Amino acid sequence: MEAAGSGAAYFKRGSLPWFAVITVSLGYLTWVAYWPQSVPYQKLGPLGLFTEYLVDNYFVLIRNGCSLAWLIHLGEAIYAMILCNKKGITDGWARLLWCVQTFLFGVASLSILLAYKPDHHKKK
Repeated sequence: MEAAGSGAAYFKRGSLPWFAVITVSLGYLTWVAYWPQSVPYQKLGPLGLFTEYLVDNYFVLIRNGCSLAWLIHLGEAIYAMILCNKKGITDGWARLLWCVQTFLFGVASLSILLAYKPDHHKKK
């Protein structure tokens, strides 16, 4: 979905390459943190061997880091809702899209919303 015309319904989808990197990275971290026994470490080459080492020696750190990453994304999503209010984005659908997109992709989405400058037309 591209940017809507009015400021009240403003939403802009973020960059696909960033979203792909974030999806793969956060997905891999979550997979390793919560289902480490199902990861095919040997088939992932150097990344798999490094991940296996981390799981064997620093599993608590991985699990806590994953939880912290998701909590940060949740905080960013809440902040996105606050920003929507401050920037005059009142359309419920646009606000929901900003919240969900920011929860899933974090700063890659939030930076777009932060850069948005709403038009303040003076009424005659």
